[in-house]
Amino acid sequence: MKWAISRRAQQLTSSAIREILKVTERPEVISFAGGLPSPASFPVAAMEAAVARVFADNPQGALQYAATEGYMPLREFVAKRYNVDVERVMITTGSQQALDLIAKVMIDPGSPVLVETPSYLGALQAFSLFEPEFVSIPTDEKGLIPEALTPELTAGARFLYALPNFQNPTGRRLPLERRQELVKRAKELGVLLVEDDPYGELSYSGNQLPSLLSMNPDGVIYMGSFSKILAPGMRLGFVIAPPDLHFKLCQAKQASDLHTPTFTQRIAYETIKDGLLERHIPTIRELYGKQCAFMLDALKRHMPTGVTWNAPEGGMFIWVELPEGL
Repeated sequence: MKWAISRRAQQLTSSAIREILKVTERPEVISFAGGLPSPASFPVAAMEAAVARVFADNPQGALQYAATEGYMPLREFVAKRYNVDVERVMITTGSQQALDLIAKVMIDPGSPVLVETPSYLGALQAFSLFEPEFVSIPTDEKGLIPEALTPELTAGARFLYALPNFQNPTGRRLPLERRQELVKRAKELGVLLVEDDPYGELSYSGNQLPSLLSMNPDGVIYMGSFSKILAPGMRLGFVIAPPDLHFKLCQAKQASDLHTPTFTQRIAYETIKDGLLERHIPTIRELYGKQCAFMLDALKRHMPTGVTWNAPEGGMFIWVELPEGL
């Protein structure tokens, strides 16, 4: 029998990222397509010890329902790290859920949504379900071009979605002066910025630029992730939002999954509460820096004439361009 499904469901397409991951599960495949963290970066021993402490300290609490906003000690950890009020922080089931919640709260059919060209496919998929009108913002080798934001282009826009740090898929990092100009123009034009920052900690040199959030806390929704600095299988992210939007995002999450799993939140907090990230993140940066150098050398040796690529300062992506006809 063919069941009737909603018009919205009829528009669903498979995630390109999920399809890539299916292929990577085959043992003979080495995929350069998906942003999979290296298993060598997972702090297995520290997390194993954290699991034991969670069960020793309060197993019933770890296995019980909890607040939608998230485990308070973990929220406080995030709030301190990003210098924000804890009441703006909500733990999400991966930062991908934050994209879905933002779409539910902010997008009506036909709503203009500003996106970089190109942009993260997973975000476009999450937004597309709610039928926005995508408005492309041009980019160059430095990333998004703030001067492209005009009153005509941004009229009625619900938000501008951007990845300032080591963007997926280009690997570009938005320079400081462009960040400042972007925030300035967004303020003037009344455009909410949605800052997706899963790679911000992965600067190979350790040199970090200020977030858009730090420049305008009341005009930015910030998304972060533990997937790249702990382990993606934990499915832990967070969203920092202005108070009125935080409340609406919380309501949307209540309807979605009640709360992110208590058990994984407590494991993550037990793992990082005593300074593990300060010790662990430098090793991840070194690992990815070496892998990037190896890949750049391989491209130089093996790519034919006419193929070009960038040399990212961090993150997990190199943008390769092929000549026409190749």
